[in-house]
Amino acid sequence: MIARTLYSLAWHLALPAVLLRLWWRGRREPGYRQHVGERFGWYGGRDNAQDAPPASGRTIWIHAVSVGETRAAQPLVEAVLQAWPDCRVLLTHMTPTGRATGAALFAGQAGRVQQSYLPYDIGWIAARFLRRFRPGICVLMETEVWPNLLHQCVRHGVPVALVNARLSARSLERAQRLESLMGPAAREISLVAAQTDADARRIAELGVTQVSVVGSVKFDVVVPEAMMQRAGELRAAMQAQRVLLCASTREGEEALILDAWAAAVPENVRLVIVPRHPQRFDDVARLVEQRGLRVFRRSGAGRESMRGAAGETVFLGDSMGEMFAYYGACDVAFVGGSLLPLGGQNLIEPCAVGKPVLVGPHTFNFATITEEAITAGAAIRCDDAGQMLAQAVRLLSDPEAQTAMGQRALDFARHHRGATQRTLALLRPLVEAAPDARA
Repeated sequence: MIARTLYSLAWHLALPAVLLRLWWRGRREPGYRQHVGERFGWYGGRDNAQDAPPASGRTIWIHAVSVGETRAAQPLVEAVLQAWPDCRVLLTHMTPTGRATGAALFAGQAGRVQQSYLPYDIGWIAARFLRRFRPGICVLMETEVWPNLLHQCVRHGVPVALVNARLSARSLERAQRLESLMGPAAREISLVAAQTDADARRIAELGVTQVSVVGSVKFDVVVPEAMMQRAGELRAAMQAQRVLLCASTREGEEALILDAWAAAVPENVRLVIVPRHPQRFDDVARLVEQRGLRVFRRSGAGRESMRGAAGETVFLGDSMGEMFAYYGACDVAFVGGSLLPLGGQNLIEPCAVGKPVLVGPHTFNFATITEEAITAGAAIRCDDAGQMLAQAVRLLSDPEAQTAMGQRALDFARHHRGATQRTLALLRPLVEAAPDARA
């Protein structure tokens, strides 16, 4: 109780800085300056059919922080809508890119999928949010544990499920240092659907009593046919026989990759870089030019043409919502966040389209799934950017090895499907016990 009171006080004191940060980030991402009231549980008195709870059925609230979690939530949202035809899904986010991704994924479900920002983790704000939407259940994706939000859910009779859950050893250590705050919060979670045995063990150490291992719902994401068609268009725009994609790169990694590339430009290989965060697109373009290389931006397609030899012109993927298309267009994919100690990113998407995968040494956020992919021959771990480039060139120069590894990646992804239905089975008792919105 004391720890949560101090935590709430810290949130109140930080609010001016939080607002300033929203405004500051809005310089590059205007979405941060939109719907600000939602972050405080304020909806301007609106009470129309879109904003109000449904006339019948349940509101199933699913929280997906940003782009990755929103994509992961797609098969679960679709399964929920099919399982309970009279329900509405409230999909909440923390970032504009996550919200935009959700809007694109569920554009055809506007009547049944409503979006909002999750309010800041202050008790009275969380309570206002819950009174507004009256959800029957709260489903948190992956790693989201907010002490005041969980406490208010319990007070309002809203059961909480943490699904597609993962918890690295580092995150467990941080949570244990804050046990007086995070321990009670964890014990307020009704159930957890963990990705791996290791995740389940670490989550149980926090005090959650009902933990099941179901796998990752990301394996159940269906590759959109439209994205594969777009992949062909992208490949034509890249104007190269062979393509190396460096996807979801983080700050500091692009410089390492570009330095290795500039030192030994492979012949007729196109380097494609897709930064994870859109606010860094311009910075990465400058990094390319500083090394004497040309840059072609995806956003410039139709207004400019690729110039120079393949190895001398870098294709910058400065677009949103096209990651499957980039993976489909490449021959070999490096998954970023792993050259530096950032924990890595999920390698399921390139496996799902049958591409050989390369990762760096730092994949602690996705340790089990990465090791399984390496063991299955679907992925190769590299010590640094130079070794990553050498492995990529080796595969690009050996079509048979490239094809065989791509098939192993596809088999790996197919083998792990089914987590969505297992998760749905766990959620069913909580959803069906939730009150009807008319009650």
